Amino acid sequence: LPSAERISVMAAVIMLVYALNQFMELPSRTIELQIPGLFVRIELTDSVITAMLAAGIAAAGADWLLRDHPVRNKQLLFPHLLLPAITALVIGIPLNQMEFSLIWWVGLLAGTILLVLVLVAEYIVIDTQDVRQPLAAASLTAVGFAIYLVLATTMKAAGTRLFFILPALVIATWLVSVRSLSLRLHGEWVVYEAAIVSLVVVQMAAAIHYWPLTPLRFGLILLGPAYALTSLIIGLIEEKPVSRLVMEPVIVLGLSWLSAVLLA
Repeated sequence: LPSAERISVMAAVIMLVYALNQFMELPSRTIELQIPGLFVRIELTDSVITAMLAAGIAAAGADWLLRDHPVRNKQLLFPHLLLPAITALVIGIPLNQMEFSLIWWVGLLAGTILLVLVLVAEYIVIDTQDVRQPLAAASLTAVGFAIYLVLATTMKAAGTRLFFILPALVIATWLVSVRSLSLRLHGEWVVYEAAIVSLVVVQMAAAIHYWPLTPLRFGLILLGPAYALTSLIIGLIEEKPVSRLVMEPVIVLGLSWLSAVLLA
């Protein structure tokens, strides 16, 4: 397991970053761009800066934590930094939409615990011979897609313009897909296949953006194909038989879309 002292330092710093944002107010900056046929206005607030700072700290801290792994050798650590950075970034999205109260502190604590669990799991999956590696890899995959659902849902709930949602979803889908593929394929870096998943999902997002959907329903509709296509690519690479190849993608896609109909 990783150093408890280092994990404690990282958790404390992340919590401090988000807590200080509640007591400090930085002047917002507005970036305006006039593109032919489109006027783009980007507002950089203290909440956006805080979330980006937390993501950078999480990535740097993960690198600091994982370098001491006894079997790392010269293994590339970059894939292991993606999910901690995304987790720290997405923690701030619901926090920024909550009032500063006891519930806010509970949300911050829950997000920090999730980040700690992600760091521990990333430490475990470095050693492919570790008996806990399959469970840790499955947990990281589940957390990655859960964070993806939170991101898609909160962006839709915030009324974000399609011009900004699409780039964010392209990046988020690619990162979650490429990390899931890497975990299931024992470190293989499958970049182009993840880009295909991202392209398909973002086209669906553009098609349903103006439908009268609740934010949760919007997120669930995108979550299904994102996971199903990732699982399908894994099955094709591993050359699974057709029956096993389509079983997991179909089940997950069906459950996701059924949930969008019944629960959202």
